[in-house]
Amino acid sequence: MTIMEPAQFSGKLKTVLKNNLPLFGILFGFILMSVATGQFSNYDSQLEYNATLGVNKYNMPYFKVDAEGNHTINQPPLGFYIGALFLRLFGSSYSVAVTVPTLFGAGCIFLLYELGRILYGKQTGLLAASVFASTPWHIVLSRSFLIDVQCLFFSLLYLLVGIYVTKKNSAKLLLLSGVFFGAAFLTKAFAVFMLVPLAIFYFYAGPRNLRRTFMGVTFFVPALIFTYLWYEIISTRGFFAAFTHDDFNFFITGAAPSPFFVFNYLLGALGVFFLAAGAVSLLVSFVRRKTLGKIFASDLICLATVAAVVGVNMFLVIGKNLVCPYNNPIKYEYQFLPLFCLLAASLLNKLYSLDLTDLRSRRNKLIFLVTLFGVVLLILSMIWNVYVLNAYTMQDEIRFNVEGEIGYSFEHAALNGTPYISWAFQCLGFAIVALSLLWANKKRLKTLGATLRQL
Repeated sequence: MTIMEPAQFSGKLKTVLKNNLPLFGILFGFILMSVATGQFSNYDSQLEYNATLGVNKYNMPYFKVDAEGNHTINQPPLGFYIGALFLRLFGSSYSVAVTVPTLFGAGCIFLLYELGRILYGKQTGLLAASVFASTPWHIVLSRSFLIDVQCLFFSLLYLLVGIYVTKKNSAKLLLLSGVFFGAAFLTKAFAVFMLVPLAIFYFYAGPRNLRRTFMGVTFFVPALIFTYLWYEIISTRGFFAAFTHDDFNFFITGAAPSPFFVFNYLLGALGVFFLAAGAVSLLVSFVRRKTLGKIFASDLICLATVAAVVGVNMFLVIGKNLVCPYNNPIKYEYQFLPLFCLLAASLLNKLYSLDLTDLRSRRNKLIFLVTLFGVVLLILSMIWNVYVLNAYTMQDEIRFNVEGEIGYSFEHAALNGTPYISWAFQCLGFAIVALSLLWANKKRLKTLGATLRQL
């Protein structure tokens, strides 16, 4: 084993920092924006916080212990044990507990960048990470003690490693991806949604043969082992308890929900600019499908994931009349958010892939202007996100509405001093994110500026 000299280590560290400076800037900007926005709490977060305290006290995620017995939270356990370890090390207050999803939220941004870099390229990965980092949906969940962000982290991790598997055809990496899937599923069952992009990528981006199919089956072995150990042996609730949840026991009463409830939610949670940018990205993809190649295929994978998540939620609400998926799309739709960020951010890749020296034809010029318009919409969505985050600093309660007064609400557990100080740090965080993006794209922007002057 070769021991690295201090000078060599220092040189390599400087190289890593220099090559990834924009990414570090985006992560730092996210931390500033999220911490400045405050901490959030509701019934669910307090229940999960109590279950985490129960791990440290009873070694099991009991959210309540009384004369009737021990009440185990009806969720997979891994997120509570991770939180319990953090609380044991740094203190058991809610303020400390909220740090756990914030750190995992930053990890999700890094993993999204890596996915974007592999599927589209470095610039698209950075833009997708920036949009995701500034989205109020992600920031609020990252500042609430809920296991959803941890589940998303492990889901993105097994997806990323699974894509590596496809590229290298490695059985060891496949097993590692399966272990991460098992961790994600043992955090929350929503982890299954990332199987959609992974399955598409695995079976259509690599060779199709019996060995590869068998490898795909072995992917699920770690998850089955983890699930059996927890539900059958440790908690003694029975293996099939992993596939049940209290959310499926409550039904909608009164007026039937609108079939557009998901769109209504997304319009409020993401904003019209973000949704429009995603629509423009899809439009450009289908218009240029013959020339985009890999980009078009990646867009279809992202689109299939979004459609699967939305479709399942709509089936549970419209088909099964369940109230929890209706009230809580903030959780039920969360798994598709990173993929939608990639889909919208791929506009940058589509813009850069155009031949900017050949815009004489009306069609090429129109495609260029529409693509540029989509990128502008995406930038406007990030600015709008900061405006929304600024508004949150003045509100004791925020609600992610679905229809009318129906939605999922949070209380501000701790406002960070005066709103003006919070605004300043939010704007500083956004400025760091924006400057990081500009720095990463400075050469391309010069070429783009010259093209615009010629139009």
